[in-house]
Amino acid sequence: MKGFKAFLLQTNALALAIGVIIGGAVGKVVSSLVNDVLMPPIGLLLGNVDFSNLFISLGSAHYETLEAAQKAGAPTLRYGLFLNTLVDFVIIAFCVYTIGRIAMKPAPAPPGPPMKECPQCGEPILAKARKCRYCTSAVQSA
Repeated sequence: MKGFKAFLLQTNALALAIGVIIGGAVGKVVSSLVNDVLMPPIGLLLGNVDFSNLFISLGSAHYETLEAAQKAGAPTLRYGLFLNTLVDFVIIAFCVYTIGRIAMKPAPAPPGPPMKECPQCGEPILAKARKCRYCTSAVQSA
């Protein structure tokens, strides 16, 4: 058991597993957002269009609904569902990109050594310097 615990902690496998589980849950939430919240108003603005019901029958017969075409076993091109999935992907990709940008933000640079000004030439030198590297005059340490 100790070996497995060490494996989980050393390889970040636990963090990866948590990320996959949370990612799956976020994917479901985004799918619901697209299918149940975003697409219905867009469909309403475009003249009462239900995107999930948009299809092209690839057979010779014409069907009024996607369900009727599927019951008849007709081959269909369901571009409405593809549009829903595409919007879904764009939202998830944007979220992942944003989280990645925040997570990968570079750490601020560590502060440099304390500096002071040379009394003779005015150039910046290290605070603990005993001699100016520019004019070589002796400087009193702080």
